Amino acid sequence: MLETVKYLIGAAGPSGFGSKSTAEQVTSHCPELHYITAIITGATSGIGAETARVLAKRGARLVLPARNMKAAEDTKARILSEFPESEIIVMALDLSSLHSVRRFAAQFQSLNLPLNLLINNAGKFSLRHAISEDGIEMTFATNYLGHFLLTKLLLKNMIETAEKSGVQGRIVNVSSSIHSWFSGDPISYLSFINKNKSDSYDGTRAYALSKLANVLHTKELAQRLQEMKANVTVNCVHPGIVRTRLTRDREGLVTDLVFFLASKLLKTIPQAAATTCYVAIHPRLASISGKYFSDCNEISTSKLGFNSTEAARLWSISEIMVAQKIQAVHSQSRKT
Repeated sequence: MLETVKYLIGAAGPSGFGSKSTAEQVTSHCPELHYITAIITGATSGIGAETARVLAKRGARLVLPARNMKAAEDTKARILSEFPESEIIVMALDLSSLHSVRRFAAQFQSLNLPLNLLINNAGKFSLRHAISEDGIEMTFATNYLGHFLLTKLLLKNMIETAEKSGVQGRIVNVSSSIHSWFSGDPISYLSFINKNKSDSYDGTRAYALSKLANVLHTKELAQRLQEMKANVTVNCVHPGIVRTRLTRDREGLVTDLVFFLASKLLKTIPQAAATTCYVAIHPRLASISGKYFSDCNEISTSKLGFNSTEAARLWSISEIMVAQKIQAVHSQSRKT
């Protein structure tokens, strides 16, 4: 009850920020980012677009990968209209396609740019069952596996950039508190939804699985980075539930009261982008890795999200899925 009250009033936590803090507020005293190159997935709207805008305001060079190139160009134009000196590069990327992820990574590397910051923000939720071109359930493919491969392919760039510049690299995985809704065996359920069982598909559970995977990815990657002694950190965030326009099916005092109370639990987009921006650039988080943040403060994950064995297991399965797809592509190319 006390935590709910703190959330509703926006009480500051140990970081000095709380649920009502905005992305601009949490970055207002951060160093200028003119030396930072950041890749932000899912920056064409919502939290991602606000994250990109605020980092551009602080001086960062932005690379905006997107499936919808027009939407990405529109985002770029909006940022440039506000901050004309910004350097923004738009590139094509479909996270549900492992081929597209590899192509994007190769194209980025051909630019010979440093890479200081990777924000894995893009995500989707679908009530209907769908399978990606790689044979992976679409929500898992987009929210997790595409980001897993993207991070893996760009990690060398980040480590080298940190070594040359002396500036610590940071990876931010955007998850959700809904990861705690998932129970059971993640790998068994993934195998189940990878098959075409649309009649028994639970979109909410699939989404929760993908967000749990983001948390487990963070935990395992942090351990691996530590073993490598790399000057790169990785953390996970819950941005909060964004305030949107609510549609009333009917008018009335009770309905109005329900919508009023619900609105107090939601965030504006600037508030929802705050935790991502805080974890991405605030000096207070130097060398902090493998943690989970909400409202700009560290909190605990679910019991399953804290499980090191499950984190290592998911990593191994992810590598197998990626390798199998690469092998399948090579086999097909030899046939043709």
